[in-house]
Amino acid sequence: MTSWAGRTAAEIAAAVREKKVTPREVVAEHLARIELLDKRVGAFRVVRTEAALAEADEVAARADLAELPLAGVPVAIKDNVAVRGESNRVGSAATPDTPADADHATVARLRAAGAVVVGLTNVPELCVFGTTEGVHGTSRNPWDTTRTAGGSSGGSAAAVAAGMVPIALGNDGMGSLRIPAANCGLVTIKPGFGVVPAGISDGDWFGMSENGPLATTVEDARLMYSVLADTDVVRGEGTAKRKVAVSLRSPLAGVAVSKPYTAAVKAAAGLLAGAGHEVRRADPPYPLSLSVTAITTWTAGTSVDAQGLDPRKLARRTRVHAAIGRRFVDKVRAGKSREQLRRRLEPFFAEHDVLLTPALARRSPKAGPWHERGWLRNVLANSNYSPMTPPWNLTGWPAMSVPFGTLPSGAPCAVQLVARPGSEAALLEMADQLEKLHPWQRTAPLG
Repeated sequence: MTSWAGRTAAEIAAAVREKKVTPREVVAEHLARIELLDKRVGAFRVVRTEAALAEADEVAARADLAELPLAGVPVAIKDNVAVRGESNRVGSAATPDTPADADHATVARLRAAGAVVVGLTNVPELCVFGTTEGVHGTSRNPWDTTRTAGGSSGGSAAAVAAGMVPIALGNDGMGSLRIPAANCGLVTIKPGFGVVPAGISDGDWFGMSENGPLATTVEDARLMYSVLADTDVVRGEGTAKRKVAVSLRSPLAGVAVSKPYTAAVKAAAGLLAGAGHEVRRADPPYPLSLSVTAITTWTAGTSVDAQGLDPRKLARRTRVHAAIGRRFVDKVRAGKSREQLRRRLEPFFAEHDVLLTPALARRSPKAGPWHERGWLRNVLANSNYSPMTPPWNLTGWPAMSVPFGTLPSGAPCAVQLVARPGSEAALLEMADQLEKLHPWQRTAPLG
């Protein structure tokens, strides 16, 4: 008997289109895996068992089944994106438990492509932090369940890394796709501004937040991204030779990058050079003010999202974050600091096609009740392990996290690829090369 849990989205969709397996059989097998594993992982807030099976039957009955790119593929949705008939709690006790009237545009596109929504995944409250825990559960890294999966798309990343779904939808406001993907050994792409429908929260953190895929292979990431962006991203042959800048420097002053992550970048750079790319060491001209721009924008976004919510039902770290950000909302909304950052970095990307950096500075913090800990402790923990991602939300430029190597614990390590606007296809092509040259184990050995 063929097992479908743990197979790629591309494999599942092809088998469903060819009627080698039914959508119900695929979905049922993944639901059984969720039932078996999620008590250990904490990926899901809601599992849509009966609704997902009914959806699977609807997909099977579609007249266009043979043309669906995601035919019968189970997908998990981050709990800050609207799913028709389900409440959208955003990791909080302060949000209303009211079912959504309609799907978000990205969910509608996934369903139109034949995907089946099996559940909504855990996030930290209001998706603020790079660890995922709160009143609805704690998401752990399936490769090392003593560690957080990361955040804020931690539940989505954990679900994919554990083989509970082949792909999941997340989003990224300051690294919220790339951080958990790097922790959990997944491929993700944060699209550039305006490529994939956003509309994630009140103002999308001033246009910084982007929806994107979490997957175990570049092929699946490309497939899901194509559906989300409503465009056909053709798989390249990897023949284009690009100018690659390699930087080991943290964008945030005073944060050091640990040896496993610098070693991963050096090894990846060597492979790309061997593949014919022009690779050289070069640091982007990050301004000293970047830390201030990041913290003011981060807190101001939370302040906007917290408006109208009962502060007594918010965790202390969220209340403090929102209160600090309140004074910066008008300044951040004006966008001058972000425009200055773009102008400063544009000449660097005129000279280089792709920037290769560590995805993180060090392994993720231990899983635990971070939502019960102080604001400063949370901010320091986040900044010290994930300083590499914020600049590319501030600029609105595309960036990827790609698995590369392992940490001493055996958990995955990762690198980050960044490029100028409109370069999503080029990033996916380079990630595809890295996967061919240095394959990774796709899912954690949880049984």
